[in-house]
Amino acid sequence: MLELPLDTLHGALADPVLLSMNLLNDIASNHPDAISFAAGRPFEELFQVNQLHEYLDAFVAHLTQDLEQSAAQVRRTLYQYGRTKGVIHHLVAKYLEVDEGIRVDPESIVVTVGAQEAMFLVLRALRTDASDAVLAVMPAYFGLTGAARLLDMPVVPVASGPHGIDLDDLGRQLAATRKRGLRTRALYLVPDFSNPTGISLDLTTRRRLLDIAAEHELLLIEDDAYGLFHADPNNRLPTLKALDTGRVVLHIGSFAKTGLPGARVGFVIADQPVTQEGVVVGSLADQLSLIKSNVTLNTSPVAQAIVGGKLLRNGYSMLAANKREIEIYRLNLRRVLAGLARRFPAGGPVSWNTPGGGFFIVVTVPFPVDDKSLERSAREHGVIWTPMHHFYANQDHSHQIRLSFSLLTPELIDEGLDRLAGFVAAESKLP
Repeated sequence: MLELPLDTLHGALADPVLLSMNLLNDIASNHPDAISFAAGRPFEELFQVNQLHEYLDAFVAHLTQDLEQSAAQVRRTLYQYGRTKGVIHHLVAKYLEVDEGIRVDPESIVVTVGAQEAMFLVLRALRTDASDAVLAVMPAYFGLTGAARLLDMPVVPVASGPHGIDLDDLGRQLAATRKRGLRTRALYLVPDFSNPTGISLDLTTRRRLLDIAAEHELLLIEDDAYGLFHADPNNRLPTLKALDTGRVVLHIGSFAKTGLPGARVGFVIADQPVTQEGVVVGSLADQLSLIKSNVTLNTSPVAQAIVGGKLLRNGYSMLAANKREIEIYRLNLRRVLAGLARRFPAGGPVSWNTPGGGFFIVVTVPFPVDDKSLERSAREHGVIWTPMHHFYANQDHSHQIRLSFSLLTPELIDEGLDRLAGFVAAESKLP
């Protein structure tokens, strides 16, 4: 039998970064009765199977009535291999205008297989040789660091800080990478309710960051998975792309949290002009579509149709489509914060941050946590969470855990926090 030694395969396959998601899934499956604060998934109890048919019907009506497609064209749109950039790019453009105040040419949008593919396409396009690196605000979503690892692209950490990014450290890292002979192609960050910290950039920091990016000709990869889920929707800040006048922002969006995760539909706005010998030959979106055509070919037209139908039925607004979900997440955030305060006295060894929305809270505990302590938590206390060391490069433990509150009911939040308090008490007594 042919055997393939692991050390003969790509080195990333042995990297802990790539193992993070599988580890959490394995622990959850091995402990099905445990309450999980690990999964950053949307609330499930509002899902209705009949809505899939309603959304599909709405999209078909759009094709026939608005786009005047014949029955044969409709069948081809839904059943056949689709346009590489996507078949709902025009609807995504309307959504961006309605909800975010972003006005872009639909041709600058590439509809992807989730936000994860968008990250991979962008990094693949930017990575030309071993000197190319990407900056990332740490702690960072391991989907980005994993994609970079698969592409042999160094990830240079930038400190987070109370405002979401330490701009002084960004300057230091830009200088340091140049001294190392690296070319910093982009900076990745989540400006709103970051995964994993829940921190958001204030408006002043956003504007300063855009100025720095323009000065250094640095692309900003804006991951906007959670921006709609503000605890106070009236105080939402503009995205970096909405403020972008110099086309320095690559905006990555996803309908996994706002639409339905099972569809696996995301997108990227890549409206930067691409030149050859000083002549504009297209946009970065055109180049990304070339890569996509050799990776996934196209994003499922049926999945796109369902997302497109949801947009159509809600006036192109995911804010409107997610009114109930936004309220659930707001109440869940409040419940977790109040529950932590009841179980862990102020001034004690356990502390946490207070995000203004999103899915995540970071709790700091007085003992180191790693994958083994997570296993003990699941096995002995029936509660699962995410160790924060997974969001850093080259760490195997930390004193922080991430709690995700999006998937749970109020009753499970209360029971889960009781179990978490039991885990903290037990671990604090260990030698």
